[in-house]
Amino acid sequence: MTAMLDARRIKNQALKRYVRRGDASKVNPDWVPKIARVLGALHAAVSPQELDMPGFGFHSLGGSRQGTFAVWITRNWRITFKWDDAGPYEVDLEDYHGR
Repeated sequence: MTAMLDARRIKNQALKRYVRRGDASKVNPDWVPKIARVLGALHAAVSPQELDMPGFGFHSLGGSRQGTFAVWITRNWRITFKWDDAGPYEVDLEDYHGR
């Protein structure tokens, strides 16, 4: 099975706009290269564990967020996502430490 990042499964509107149109105007410009790498990896991955690569800080969340995975973008900001048979979904860009 080949998973593919589907824009309809992206929760964050800025990420959705970037994937659909290549428009990064709603994303911090300093983050765009890293976001592009992470989204590219999400697009190519067939399991969430494939994002466990150097520099990504991949980890699973616990507690009420169990079943959600996170990849580091900056010190506080992460791309978070869940995974099912069709690949990543509920893909979000969030400061989950700031909640």
